[in-house]
Amino acid sequence: MFDIEQYFNENEQPLDSIPSDGGFTGIFRTIACVGDSLSSGEYEIITPDNVRHYFDIFDTSWGQYLARIAGTTVYNFSRGGMTAKEYVQGFGSAMGYWDPSKAAQAYIIALGCNDLFGLREEVGSLDDVHDDDPGKNTDNFAGWMGRLIARYKEISPDAKFFLMTMPLEAPDQDELRLAQGKLMYAFAEHYTNTYVLDFAKYMPRYGEKMHERFFMEGHLTPAGYLLTGKLVAAYIDYIIRHNLHDFDHVGLINKEYSDSGIKKMFGL
Repeated sequence: MFDIEQYFNENEQPLDSIPSDGGFTGIFRTIACVGDSLSSGEYEIITPDNVRHYFDIFDTSWGQYLARIAGTTVYNFSRGGMTAKEYVQGFGSAMGYWDPSKAAQAYIIALGCNDLFGLREEVGSLDDVHDDDPGKNTDNFAGWMGRLIARYKEISPDAKFFLMTMPLEAPDQDELRLAQGKLMYAFAEHYTNTYVLDFAKYMPRYGEKMHERFFMEGHLTPAGYLLTGKLVAAYIDYIIRHNLHDFDHVGLINKEYSDSGIKKMFGL
């Protein structure tokens, strides 16, 4: 006999269950993945002359694997090497990613690696974010992330946001990776409809075994991207099941009778 309680084990951890069909992640009909190389299905190839080449292959990104698993539409709003700063300063506009016609019901934002280890930006905090005027945000990771989130919340005010922490890798990077995660939790507490996908806590460390099995040089193999897609879907499924009524109106997001649409209609 089917037991509905299997979905609601209060002792369950986010990645204890990996549903083959993406579970309740399928309630979203459109999801946008905002990120860098790992969101873009980046292939890293070293040619015989010892030169590294990088290719964004969206079709084998974890977002597109998630789309096929859960039967939903996923937009790749990403590119290898992307930072929150570059995204806000020009990339989003140049690629048409702020276009309201592409408004999604959910946004998965996975940024931080290039910001903190490439640009070497300060992580920052919520004190660097000004909701009344995002243009005044501090020029650091928190400030640019705040601008990015605010822009998409303006475009899709009832959408659900999932902020991804970075999996732990080399121990000497733990401090910055954990600081990025702490900031994601601060954002989730600050903004409505915002949740954390804590891969730093629940994903295995990207150590020797992970690199041996799922990496091609510094980026994932197709199997690694598929695994990530499975884990992202499982985590979102877990969040939905443990916060069911937060998601009652998902089908109305970006429609006339959405929560914000009704408030606008009746001047509430």
